[in-house]
Amino acid sequence: MSAQEKSRMIGVDVGGTFTDVFVLNEAEGTAAVAKVSTTRPDQSGGFLDGIGQQVQDLSGISVVVHGTTAGTNALLERKGAKTGVISTQGLRDVLEMRRRDRPRTWGLRGDFEPVVDRRNRLEVPERTLASGEIRTPVDLDAVRRAARALLDDGCAAVSVLFANAYANPQNEQRAVAAVREIWPNAHVSASSEILPEIREFERFSTTALNAYLQPEVSGYLGRLEEALKKGGFDGEFMIVQSNGGVMGVETACRLPVRTALSGPAAGVIAAAYIATSAGFDNVITGDMGGTSFDVSLIAEGQSMLSPQTAIDFGMVVRAPMIEITTIGAGGGSIAWVDRGGLLNIGPESAGSDPGPVAYGLGNDRPTVTDANVVLGRIDPDNPIGGKLTRLDVEAAKDAIDAHVGQPLKLDTLAAAEAILRVANSRMAGAIRLVSIERGFDPKTFAFMPFGGGGALHAGAMLAEVGIARAIVPRYPGVTSAMGCVIADMRQDFVQTINMLVATADTQALCGFMQAHTDQGMALLDAARTTFEAREVSFELDMAYVGQTHTVAVPFSVVVENGRVIPPTLAQIEMAFDAAYRATFGRLLQGGVRRILNLRSAVTGKRPKFDLSTLAPAAGGTATPKAHRRVHFGDKWHDTAIYDRLALPTGTSIDGPAILEQPDTTVLIEPHLCGRVDSFGNTIIEPRKDTA
Repeated sequence: MSAQEKSRMIGVDVGGTFTDVFVLNEAEGTAAVAKVSTTRPDQSGGFLDGIGQQVQDLSGISVVVHGTTAGTNALLERKGAKTGVISTQGLRDVLEMRRRDRPRTWGLRGDFEPVVDRRNRLEVPERTLASGEIRTPVDLDAVRRAARALLDDGCAAVSVLFANAYANPQNEQRAVAAVREIWPNAHVSASSEILPEIREFERFSTTALNAYLQPEVSGYLGRLEEALKKGGFDGEFMIVQSNGGVMGVETACRLPVRTALSGPAAGVIAAAYIATSAGFDNVITGDMGGTSFDVSLIAEGQSMLSPQTAIDFGMVVRAPMIEITTIGAGGGSIAWVDRGGLLNIGPESAGSDPGPVAYGLGNDRPTVTDANVVLGRIDPDNPIGGKLTRLDVEAAKDAIDAHVGQPLKLDTLAAAEAILRVANSRMAGAIRLVSIERGFDPKTFAFMPFGGGGALHAGAMLAEVGIARAIVPRYPGVTSAMGCVIADMRQDFVQTINMLVATADTQALCGFMQAHTDQGMALLDAARTTFEAREVSFELDMAYVGQTHTVAVPFSVVVENGRVIPPTLAQIEMAFDAAYRATFGRLLQGGVRRILNLRSAVTGKRPKFDLSTLAPAAGGTATPKAHRRVHFGDKWHDTAIYDRLALPTGTSIDGPAILEQPDTTVLIEPHLCGRVDSFGNTIIEPRKDTA
């Protein structure tokens, strides 16, 4: 089959409850979606089932892009491989000492256990100074003995973590070569390859976690790749990174730590594209799945990137990631009353198995979804996901009454409303955290809910936070899967260079820039995909001498025919002054400027599809397919039920109303109205007669 005949692109996002699939047929300008239950412990089952619902002949697929939680789950559940560490003498405990922080800031004590047992953290003689000078050459015999000892103890992966390897990787590279002579697989990580950046703990942690994930992630992706090939697929298989870009499977197997927030990142990328296409540059996203509520902020069409994150306490990953705040307030989050009589939501979740009480699969504790079912907001005869034909409303009522109503002396409906109020309050708090607490006024932003449950809570977020409107995407339940199709290919690089600006060697700086550019372009060349354009961007971590923390300093560099033209010292100084003043409001007169790190990003811009091709036709009338009683506040309302995907462009519907589709349910509360725009999004705003 020719490349032109391969017109379908597929995005697959695996969540805690559902696996979402978005199929784009570029030739026909059509899309199809599927939502199936996530399979545990091997997520590849749901991945393949979801694709199989829409595509039987895989030979017609050009690209499959996957947003995976395999790495995230392995870290959170501590289910990575048994891993060893070979480090410089005296540094075996850096992973355990961390920054001497505590799980609870004001607690007197806290427990932490690194992913590598102390007995498997072995030391060898070697020493490289911060200047890059090698004081003690590495003892390769000691390295080989350590590697054999780790293998004998059953380690499946190993990381080599040497002091100051960012300044001169020679000792570490020689040690890694010796280990690879002995090690029976490719699961060997070196800190100078994973993160050649100053600060020992962050470099050690990122590299050790990378090794910890390699067997799990590479095995999972290998199974997927093999199954796709057996089905006739011979196109490009790519993985979403935490920075919102995509990478090839080979790179993902080598750098699995970069997939730590893969799925949520894809959702933010899709949200940014959908919102800017619809004319909204400032958006707060809310991805509500079965286990969590993920919030991110997009300003001026750009998502926020963070240089590092902690997946869980003490497990620090130093790599560019889209800033996402996660709380345990998903549809499957369990409602419970503590000993003090306070109602809580999560963080424990019923997930997909057994799922909410209404699923009838063995759970007897109420969830957020159960509350929505009892209040009539979810149709029990038409649940999303295709796993069940009917939800058990009576079982959900009994669970809410037993676990929430009776302890709080509330009737069943009041208890269900209380569950939603607490869940909404927690979600609103997360939105305030990424907006108000960072200096952004939420009134100037729109809220984009997605995930299977997000659109049920859009109105509550408008009321709780004061956001003016909500934008519900055409396919909110599979937005992250759509983001997989939209995401560009991106490769990030970092190098500590530690120069004073006044005496900086711009040619040496240019050399690092050129090396990063060449590496990134080579990875783009190796990808079997089409790019509309290629972009290279650079950023410096800079500070005044004596300061610990740095500011990110983006600056323009000319790249002609793949060659980098070095910036002048004056350009660097001007860029730093602008960034520092924007961050702190003033400069330090007489301060000496220092460049600490160079960060580079090489991006291959993938073709974007026109969202208007997914929109419904204009004209026609919006006729309810049914009516049912839905509980709002303290009373029942007769509520019109619509088939959302059949609503024509330009349709306006006053609440109360419910818009149903296979991947989600959209709730328009009594004081709100919904309008279908030219892209098929539903814009939810206050009704003019109630404003």
